[in-house]
Amino acid sequence: MVYMQAVRREDFYTIEDIYALPEGKRAELIDGDIYFMAPPGRSHQQILGFLYRKIADYIESGGGDCEVDIAPFAVFLSDDNKNYVEPDISVICDKDKLDEKGCHGAPDWVVEIVSPGSRRMDYYKKLIKYRTAGVREYWVVDASVQLVTVYNFMEDEMEEYSFGEAVPVGIYQGFSIEVMPV
Repeated sequence: MVYMQAVRREDFYTIEDIYALPEGKRAELIDGDIYFMAPPGRSHQQILGFLYRKIADYIESGGGDCEVDIAPFAVFLSDDNKNYVEPDISVICDKDKLDEKGCHGAPDWVVEIVSPGSRRMDYYKKLIKYRTAGVREYWVVDASVQLVTVYNFMEDEMEEYSFGEAVPVGIYQGFSIEVMPV
């Protein structure tokens, strides 16, 4: 995703402002600041499709009872009305967090695919929000440097893997994914 700089006003934006956006306009809300998103590029979508298929196939073949969702999928990270994100991939194992609107609370595993305009958002703002919200595992997939950065918040660890290397999935014992360049 390409993000536009946060739009500021004296008071905070809320989730109601997100739902009031014109049809087709997408944005995320972090601590009351709104960030508009540009459409993703082709390579972003190719990586997204590849990862989604790998994760969904693993879960479907008996690897777990979790649900995998892809953007645009609403994640309400906290009980307040000033945080709303749309991760590229969300894996949720507690089905009680799910309803028709999306996920209420932290997904177990989040994957963000870096676009030229999303670097700061994915590596900094979202990293902090996901960690404090209770996400167990966070992947930042960066095709420009062919690197997958894995934050295992349960173990307080960070590892980096080059594209083509097997990246172990922390929430699933024995499951790994090789992200290939597009």
